[in-house]
Amino acid sequence: MGLDLLPVEKALLRGKWTVETDNTGPVTVLAKAVIEGRFRDALTSPDARALFHVQSPSLDLPFDQAFQLNSAEQGEDAELVRLTVAVACLHAFVQVNWTGPDLDVQPLEVISFGPGESTTPLTEELLNQNAVSELAQGGEPAYHLTQAAAFLRLAEILLALPYDHCHSSSWWRLRSTLIHQQILDEPVPQPPTLLSSLEPLTALCSNEPDLAGRLILERGLLDHQISHDKSAAELFVQAAKATGLVYELTGALGKRTKFQQNELSQLVLLAESRLPDGDAVVSSNTDGAATATTPADSEPTPSNIPETLALNDDTLLEQTEFTSSSPASAGSLLAHINPSSQPPLHPLDQCILLSMCLNVKNTSPSHGLTNEQMAPYIARVISHPRNWSVHTMALLLRSRLESSRTRTVERSTLQLQALIDQMPTADSTLSERLLYFHSFPLPSKWELERELALRFLGLGVVRSALEIFERLEMWEEVVKCWGSLDRPEKAIEIVRDLLAGRKAEAEEVVSRAKAPTGERQRQIHDTAREAKLWCLLGDLEPQNAVEHYEKAWEVSKEKSGRAMRSLGGYHFARGAFGDAIACLKRAVAINPLLARSWFILGCACMREEQWEDAKNAFARCVAIDEDDAESWNNLASMYLRIGKQDRKAIADNDDDEEDANESKASDADATIKSIPFEHKLLAFRALKQGLRFSYENWRMWSNYMVVAMDVGEIAESARALGRVVEETSAKAGASSVDLEVLDRLVNAVTRAPADPEEAAAAAAAASAAGDATPYPNPNEGHGLLRNVRGLFERTLLPRVTSPRVFGAYGRLLTWQGEWAAALGAYLDGYRCGVAGTMERGETDVARWREAVEEVEDIVDVLRNFGPRVDGEEKAGGKWRLQGRSIVRTFMGRTKEFEDEPEWARLVELSEELTKKDED
Repeated sequence: MGLDLLPVEKALLRGKWTVETDNTGPVTVLAKAVIEGRFRDALTSPDARALFHVQSPSLDLPFDQAFQLNSAEQGEDAELVRLTVAVACLHAFVQVNWTGPDLDVQPLEVISFGPGESTTPLTEELLNQNAVSELAQGGEPAYHLTQAAAFLRLAEILLALPYDHCHSSSWWRLRSTLIHQQILDEPVPQPPTLLSSLEPLTALCSNEPDLAGRLILERGLLDHQISHDKSAAELFVQAAKATGLVYELTGALGKRTKFQQNELSQLVLLAESRLPDGDAVVSSNTDGAATATTPADSEPTPSNIPETLALNDDTLLEQTEFTSSSPASAGSLLAHINPSSQPPLHPLDQCILLSMCLNVKNTSPSHGLTNEQMAPYIARVISHPRNWSVHTMALLLRSRLESSRTRTVERSTLQLQALIDQMPTADSTLSERLLYFHSFPLPSKWELERELALRFLGLGVVRSALEIFERLEMWEEVVKCWGSLDRPEKAIEIVRDLLAGRKAEAEEVVSRAKAPTGERQRQIHDTAREAKLWCLLGDLEPQNAVEHYEKAWEVSKEKSGRAMRSLGGYHFARGAFGDAIACLKRAVAINPLLARSWFILGCACMREEQWEDAKNAFARCVAIDEDDAESWNNLASMYLRIGKQDRKAIADNDDDEEDANESKASDADATIKSIPFEHKLLAFRALKQGLRFSYENWRMWSNYMVVAMDVGEIAESARALGRVVEETSAKAGASSVDLEVLDRLVNAVTRAPADPEEAAAAAAAASAAGDATPYPNPNEGHGLLRNVRGLFERTLLPRVTSPRVFGAYGRLLTWQGEWAAALGAYLDGYRCGVAGTMERGETDVARWREAVEEVEDIVDVLRNFGPRVDGEEKAGGKWRLQGRSIVRTFMGRTKEFEDEPEWARLVELSEELTKKDED
């Protein structure tokens, strides 16, 4: 057959039986049972049990070796059976740990054993512990109370087999990966082959918008899990384009409170599903007849949806009441939609909007605008419930948003509790709960309860939070709770009891631990989890931390990334940077997705002057977290260090990890000439990127100013100088201005011809000679003038008074031929200089001699500029009188220095200015 997705595969992907066939063969019956959520029928069928046959009844071997599936039968039907059974295992695991209700089949009921006797009876608990241990990945343990973990492990083994006919197997590998990541302590990297194997599916689904949208959306969710927010945002937008979703965040007049009198513009999300009519899906009714429905109407509003709790506030309305029937942007494609009465959205489009809402949270700063941006997305989905799971996710997101507001925190907590309580109920069918499960990141049952406990902890209800954490056996959070209760010794006791086997972790284990098999329980203790406990003990006992961390590393057979991260952080805090580097390199080799580990490694390498390694570490930081401004700044510093002839430090004030990003611009300027230009350019780009996320960091702006000047980006250097002055002038005053940079800025303007026509002619001549620089050049002459003059007039002069600043401004005005203004700038500089601020009675001779030179300089300025401004608004003809007044006033305030040799120069100058003008 040609390259295509089989109809049964499409039905499995959609989660709905869309196959119009009279075929009642085993594969069809099996697939239909899986789609309808009858996992017991599917997994206990002869086809499934034939796959899960093992020779040893004790299952001592790893799962992938015990079942020997590599020799499985080939062919289209055999592959489809394996794929269908894998989907059944995966969804059974999802049912018991995510969606509910309770599962009616256990892994041991699925596995068939060969003849023989086992020395150790195989129980569901032992099978689950083996599976949990094997699900540890990348040094990160899987959550040890995961139920029916064997189903996920079996699904992964089946999906790892080669498939020549069932091309959707790679899609299901992606789905199993998304689920697997959620049971690990930290996300771990996935092989690049996972995404590359999905490329053929993109072409196969191009003519089916719903499948194309699902595939792109799920790829975005994987990027969301590993914090690749930028690529995730792009994929979410692509998914909306694939399904035809049209949306727009805009404003409309409305009210948010019950007593609001004036209508104000309220943020609203307009959205409309536009799936083509040709994408109708075919489903079978109870009589077996095929019926066609369009995707927009294929999901009727469910009769049983999660309870949406009312706000019941005396001020806030239940939802925004829009009083305008049209949005603010009347020219948009959605101008015909009434904000208060929008059409229902297809559930898949609702999933896309919820995913975009997640990305708004990830790519926005931590302030109120985040909630304001997210709320319209959630409100748009909540307004029209179409699916149980999608509505659950929308309510959960709303609960998170409302947890930070006093008027909504009560509903937030109660809504979260209601969502947890609904999981084991049968208020909706399992097939409905699973229909769109893979299209949004619904948390697992234990994550929901953990979130509720954290909510209690934030409200100060520590005991209630402690009870939940102990029941979930989340010992790190238990330790934090005991710390909040000022009982750290209790936390240490709990961890030591767990490690010694004196405290069992689950109620069924407690009852079994009294039996002789209790020691067997300790022997198969998950090594990854045991290593985590040793790390936790190291955190609690700093005096023995190294011993405990090394024990964790040994117990895990050198696979615990947590152990090396903790040990590396311990050495870094105590200044043992060489040891910290060795440990952190091991940690990032195990799990390279944690930006914090890379950052500390980079700081340690900086201390050891391992510039290349530090550069690589900070580069990985910004690749993982693009918003990390400190890492961008440190990366720029590393570019400026690499390739220098000397090793002079750029940043001398990095006494701790938080200050490692502070570089001194003066040191950088002193050594920057020895750095290759390409490194300077890379540093410039890194700083420019980092400043997007740390706009108020004046130290970064200072570094950016120096580097921009050195790479020829003079306009950017002017902007950076302005930002430094804006942020620091209130405390630093005139010292906030880098006078050397300011002089270079003025020089860059004034070295070009003052006449615009002459400058244009010079630029044309240069262009004819092969110089492609545009005119006006934004970094020189008239192209730079606007920025530099604006820097003086809007930023520098209103904030600082410095003779050199006024002098630089006077030079700029002189170049422009504004003689009166230039003279005024020089006079302002004189008034705030040494001569202009000297008082009677001063005795500092050196300071007085400096002032004498300033008096002579300002008289020279008057002599040069006075005649030029004659006839303008300021009477230039009076320059002699003004100069004589300046000299006499200065001499009158400093009579104490009459015996100094320089006094005669002042007398001579005064006499010269007293002479009348000669005709």
